[in-house]
Formats: sequence, structure tokens, C-alpha cells
Amino acid sequence: MPRDTICKIVRQHNKGPVSPEDMQKLLEVAKDYASVKNYVYLRYGGIRSLSKLYPGYTVQNEMARSGLRERLGMPSVYFFLAVFDAVWEIKAHWTQVKSLVLKQIHIHEGLTEEEKHFLRFLLKVNHAFEAALNGTPLNLPGEIQKQYDKLASSVDVDKLKNYLRRQVRKRNKKRHVDRVKGFSLTERAYRYGDHGIYISVKQKRKRIFIPLTDGNCYTRQLYIRLFPEQGGVEIRAPIDVAVKGHRDYTHAVGVSMGITAMLVTHEGHLYGEEYGNYQMRLSGWLREQTISYSQNFGENLGRKKYQAKKRRLEDQLHCYINQELNRFFREEKPKVVYLPRLPQTGAVRLSKEANYLLSTWQRGYIKNRLMQKCREQSVEFVEVPGKGISNTCSRCGFAGGNQGDQFICPRCGYEGMRRVNAAQNAKKRGEGPASVSR
Repeated sequence: MPRDTICKIVRQHNKGPVSPEDMQKLLEVAKDYASVKNYVYLRYGGIRSLSKLYPGYTVQNEMARSGLRERLGMPSVYFFLAVFDAVWEIKAHWTQVKSLVLKQIHIHEGLTEEEKHFLRFLLKVNHAFEAALNGTPLNLPGEIQKQYDKLASSVDVDKLKNYLRRQVRKRNKKRHVDRVKGFSLTERAYRYGDHGIYISVKQKRKRIFIPLTDGNCYTRQLYIRLFPEQGGVEIRAPIDVAVKGHRDYTHAVGVSMGITAMLVTHEGHLYGEEYGNYQMRLSGWLREQTISYSQNFGENLGRKKYQAKKRRLEDQLHCYINQELNRFFREEKPKVVYLPRLPQTGAVRLSKEANYLLSTWQRGYIKNRLMQKCREQSVEFVEVPGKGISNTCSRCGFAGGNQGDQFICPRCGYEGMRRVNAAQNAKKRGEGPASVSR
């Protein structure tokens, strides 16, 4: 993809309810799609199948010979797309498992540097990782084999391989599709026309027509999300759009993220002043529902209303976040944005309400949306080290103290808002050598 474009997800919706007969045909495709993915998860999600995942054609060929497509009566255009979707998700899962194990190795105080180096090698080289988990002989290409032998000569190989297996077992959970939500489809399975879309179903040479609210047409893989209760359909299409360049975006802006006010700049400008109210409304309602559900477990027959209201509250919060971020870019006109890297939220001794509010903080969503909008507007996003950023004086660099929302420096006497002080430190650190640009 060219550097001056960015991928965005656009959505289309049906115009008028989909008939029950057509919705049932779409649900049949979605159920079979989920069945194929679950079959692939079960058969190829374990350590014995690691060698078959790359490049993935082995899985495709075995699935073609399995007879599952014939038993389901499923069109090949959906069958093999479901197979590759599942394989991609299994690969992504193994990448996540390796990342978690690598993090655990890094903080393990009982391992020597030589042992950590050997374990990192096993995680990096796929064949070595597979052989270590399965206990099979290892044959690597020339120079890589020599590197392995050199690392293995100074450590207890069996002990480290057993340690690796234990760490992987703790984190390797096979995936499973529990709820049928939708399915993907390629260009061969749909056609735009007549201000709508024609979608292939399980019946041969049969397509159903769904009128759409817009006349846009796309030529790429789509995802169809089904809402059978409302007779609704949502079509998600990834498109490449040109990023926007702004000659008047010339400012370097340090920002600090909070729970009450969403963003505070180094100049003291606030964005998302009502964010705390939206967040408290969501977290308070979730806490009430959790208490009620646990106390009346036997009387709860379903969670549809719960999920629907939770989705509405989250949508309201996310809509407000995006509105305020758009206002941030319009008014600040940044060329570069500096944001502190926040630590993981751990257990803290606060009230139950405060802990629940902290646990439902949407900081990950805010950061992701800020990064996305920076890419869309050709703005550089720089993440700076966040350790001690709120307790360091932005004027003299001395460690100060916080009294409520105020920061006070005992050395130079500087006083100011704690979040403003953190944003000023973010800007100073971002313009230094320790920042990470994205």
C-alpha cells in the first residue's frame, strides 16, 4: 500500500428490513462458516499442527480432501475463505502466545542471560519452536544450526525446553466460535447493482438481493454482519483512502490522558471535559448489572437486553471521543503529537466504584483512535516514556508532589495542573532522544 494512503473500514446498511426467508438463507451460510472455522481450530490449533500453518496450503489441501464441504453443501467460495480466516487467526494467536512468553522470559529473575538468549532463539525460529514443543529432532539450515549448537552448548537444553512447554501450555487456548454473527465473502460471492447488493447463498445459482441506503460499490473482500432480530445487515468494506495534508498544521503538542478530562495539552487546553460523565455512566451501570446478575442468577434467562444497552452506552462514549478528537485536530493543528506511554492498570487500594471506573477506562480506544486520526491527517504520533511523568517538574526537572489535581515543585516553586505538567513533560521528552515515533 502506498505511503500516502491509509486503510479505513466503511459500512453499508440495508434499506428496509431483510425478509425472514432471505435472512434465514444468510444465517445458514454464517452457521456453516462458523462450523468450518471451528473444525479448523480443533484440528490445527494445537502444537502438533504448527508445521502445517506456514504457508497454509497444507491445511487447504487437507480440508479439501476432508469431505466437510460436501457434507455441509457449502459453496467453495465460502468454504475456503473460512479455512483461511481460521488459519490466519491461529497464526495471530501463536504470535500473541510467543509475545507473552517472551515478556515472561524477560522478567524472569531465575534465568541467566545465556538461558534467556537460548529461549529467545527458540521463539524466533519457527522450526526450533515447533521442535522444542513437540520433542522432535531439529534440523536447521547451515548457519542457523551452528548458531543453535553454540547457544545450546552453554545451557541445560532439556530444562529450558520443559520451561518453554509449561509457559506455552498456560497461554495456548484453542479458539472457538460460540456466536454466529456473520461471514466474509470475496468478489466471486457478490455483485453490486440496482442500488443494492446480490449475495450468493447455499442454493446453486441463487443470489438474494438486499437494497442498500447508499449507492457505493466496492471490489474487495467484504464482511457481512447479521442482525436477525431487526432484520438488519451491516456490510464492512476495507478501502484505501488518501491521507490529508495540512500546511497550517505546524505545532508540536504534548498531551496527557485522564479519566475526568479526556485530553489535556501542554498549554492547558481541555478536550473531552464531559468524558468523565460518560465513563461514569457506563461503569456505574455495568457495576449495577454485575451485582444484580450475581444476586439473581437463577432468574436471568438471557443477556440480550444487557448487551444491547451496553452497546448503546459504549457507542455514545465512542461517538463523544471521536467528536472531541476531531475538535482537537481542528483547533490545535498539530504537526506532531506527544503522548506518554501509560503503565498497565494493576490492583490499587481505592473504593470499589473507583476501581471499577479504572478497570473500564477506555484509554486503549482513545489511544488507538488518536493514532488512527494522526495517520489520516499526516500528523506524526510519538509515544514517550511515561514513568514518573506526573511527578516530575516540567520547569526544573525535580521530583515534586501532587495535591489533588495540582502539582507543586518544592525546588522552584512551580504550581500548575497535574495533567498540564504531565503534558509539558511529554512534549519535553518527545523532543528528546528517548521517544518512539509511530
